[in-house]
Amino acid sequence: MRVRAALLTGLFLVLSACGGGSSKKVACDSDYWDGTVGTCLPDTWQVLDAETLRSRGVPEETIVAFQRKEPVSGQFPTVAVTREPLADPVDPMQYSEANIRSVEVLEGYVQVDSKDFAVDGVKVKLHTFTAQPIEGEPMRRFYQVSTSLGDAGYTFTAVTPVSIEKALESEVLLMLKGMTLRKSREVESSK
Repeated sequence: MRVRAALLTGLFLVLSACGGGSSKKVACDSDYWDGTVGTCLPDTWQVLDAETLRSRGVPEETIVAFQRKEPVSGQFPTVAVTREPLADPVDPMQYSEANIRSVEVLEGYVQVDSKDFAVDGVKVKLHTFTAQPIEGEPMRRFYQVSTSLGDAGYTFTAVTPVSIEKALESEVLLMLKGMTLRKSREVESSK
């Protein structure tokens, strides 16, 4: 699980940048589905496909990321989706709880909240925490949801500045609530 923490650190170092901020009413403006994972995107966010991610040095486990088009407090808020192969199927809640434990080793880790959440009606946890995974970089706020499906674990991680406006938090939560593996789950259950 320390690999998960190291992966998280590397991912957000590569995806961070500088700039200002803005606010706007939150709405789902488009649906994203890549055959494996889907979500609802506000028009203030863009998709960073696998090719773009690889060119930025993001690890292979990251299958897609979404980034806010405009920075907030010097950072581009990002939601990344990672897929991890599992040796054996793991209960989604057990996988969720294991991933919560795996990030507790991050520098400056402080849990903000942990509450029940659902991905495709499957109960897991929404884990909100702050940490400074990269020395010399600012503290960040993370919203993390993990679930499993068959022989793969999926983690949806949003990273924002520690102090954020309600509108940005609403955008992040809209995307996390919209996360789905539904079509993949349907294929898995028909096997």
